[in-house]
Amino acid sequence: MSADNFLSQDEVDALLAADGGDSPAQAPAGESSASVDSYDFGSPERVARRRLQALELVHERFARYLRADLLAFIHRNADTSVGPMRVERYADFERNLPMPSNLNIVSLAPLRGYALFTFDPALIFLIIESLFGGQARYYTRVEGRDFTATEQRIIERLMRDTLESYTKAWSGLLTLDARHVRSEMQAKFANVAGANEVVVVTPIRIEFGSTGGTLNVCLPYSMLEPVRDLLVRPFRPGTDQADNTAWAGLMRSGVRGVPVRLAVNFAHARLTLREVAALEVGSVVPIELPRTVQACVGAVPVIECGYGTSNGHYALIVRNPLLDLPTGTFNEVNTDGDKSPKGKK
Repeated sequence: MSADNFLSQDEVDALLAADGGDSPAQAPAGESSASVDSYDFGSPERVARRRLQALELVHERFARYLRADLLAFIHRNADTSVGPMRVERYADFERNLPMPSNLNIVSLAPLRGYALFTFDPALIFLIIESLFGGQARYYTRVEGRDFTATEQRIIERLMRDTLESYTKAWSGLLTLDARHVRSEMQAKFANVAGANEVVVVTPIRIEFGSTGGTLNVCLPYSMLEPVRDLLVRPFRPGTDQADNTAWAGLMRSGVRGVPVRLAVNFAHARLTLREVAALEVGSVVPIELPRTVQACVGAVPVIECGYGTSNGHYALIVRNPLLDLPTGTFNEVNTDGDKSPKGKK
């Protein structure tokens, strides 16, 4: 191909200018940027739009229960207070932990995944000192060493009491089976969530006089998401159980007033088809009357009875209740005020 077949730079510029005149007008940059907002799906703001009110109350109850359990454990009064709940990335939570720390990985069945309960090392040493008779009045400097076997056993006992308190705090909202999986001192060995995964952190301050430390409860948001609807609405401890008890009483009272048909089959006879076909008016079918009969509601036997007459009427007398009901169920006062219900054939 010769050089004459190529366009000169002036010709190329002219073609581009002509093409640009026919192209659609571009929207101003400011207009497009104003109509589109950037959204980060990994941002903690997406889960913090609604307060987890029930979870806040659970942790307040947990702090109260923990205070009582610490008193029973080390025989010293501790002041517990709940700090503001934080929603942040796990990497940020991990970065702010004092090192080394006592990190406890916990399973909270039926919630999936693992939670993290972290104690400041100074708090662990204060509890151990108090348990062995110390006054826990001075701050203990953490030397970065691992916990001894004795200290680890005390931590296991502390975690057992802590998880019992945590389970009680959730009662009435969700039944948890909290179990201590293992303990670590370095955060890199206790990854309960990915670095960019959102976690919900609640700090609980525990103080013995002028010294103390913090227990952090770190729950991955993926663990809480299946029960989010329970956590965003206000939680009133004990009201659900009280409401259920009240409804059970109302239903029990209503059921007692429902009329039912009590039927008794006195006898049965076994015949062949030939004998049944031969039956006619005046035929006699011999039967044997039993000493006791079963009275049924529908197809369910409810009482074993004797039978006879009373005040000129055929009547049944209760010999033995057949249903596994509380004592006195058959003697409840009915709507007519009669304490001795009678069945009729």
